Amino acid sequence: MNAGKDFGKVAVLLGGKSAEREVSLKSGTMVLKALRARGVDAHAFDPAERGLDALVKEKFARVFIALHGRFGEDGTVQGVLEWLGIPYTGSGVLASALAMDKLRTKRIWQSEGLPTPAYAVLDKNGDYAAVVKKLGLPLMVKPASEGSSIGMSKVRSRAALDEAYALAANYDRVVIAEKFIEGTELTVGILGEEVLPIIKLETPREFYDYDAKYITDDTRYILPSGLSARKERELHKLCMDAFRTLGCYGWGRVDLMLDRQASPYLLEVNTAPGMTDHSLVPMAARALGISYEDLCLRILEFARVG
Repeated sequence: MNAGKDFGKVAVLLGGKSAEREVSLKSGTMVLKALRARGVDAHAFDPAERGLDALVKEKFARVFIALHGRFGEDGTVQGVLEWLGIPYTGSGVLASALAMDKLRTKRIWQSEGLPTPAYAVLDKNGDYAAVVKKLGLPLMVKPASEGSSIGMSKVRSRAALDEAYALAANYDRVVIAEKFIEGTELTVGILGEEVLPIIKLETPREFYDYDAKYITDDTRYILPSGLSARKERELHKLCMDAFRTLGCYGWGRVDLMLDRQASPYLLEVNTAPGMTDHSLVPMAARALGISYEDLCLRILEFARVG
């Protein structure tokens, strides 16, 4: 593991102006503390409060992106950092933009033969009865380009679709409905070329929503997942294929479902996953003996331009 001095002056981008600002502040604060504990000359940098040109003026050598959602995880800040020539953590511009857009992600996965739930694009005056007929009930309604389950709803009746659409449309002009997969929710972290142990998620809520992810303590994280070694290997390969198909790099997290017949369905890729005390990638890394501090160093080591 590189000593902290080898990284030069590091900016931890946190906060930002997306709907996930508060989560990003928590992630970034923990990353900042961890990097400093390992001797890295790390500094907090909130793009909502300072222009990114200050990264050049203040001679930052690389950037740890702890931003979530729009303007941080969607290729926007990655493009600015490429223009500035500053190495940054995580995926590049195109992969970040694609992974943030659930609609485009699903279309790419489908074109490559990777399994993902059936879906339909919703609009205000659409034929919701036809959507229900196609996808069945219940179904999930979500903004195409938000994270942390923000704006998502589980819909159990045709009558509830209007309200679910309105909620999602508050966050994105593109809204999708997705067939709900009854079964087991799993998440798989990726660190470089290594797939981390699978975590099984159980929540008493309707689904693994924002509160279940970041606020409440009633979510169960099951690690080891209880899957057979053969099934874990199968899912590891699927998740790495899903990650690479989008062109993702460095680190990330793939979320998926197993239906009642144990068939997998990919949901999304997170290219800048949460790094809070509730977050999943640090939990999976810890199962391999990788401390939070060393995880942050490993992620920082992968920093590059493009």
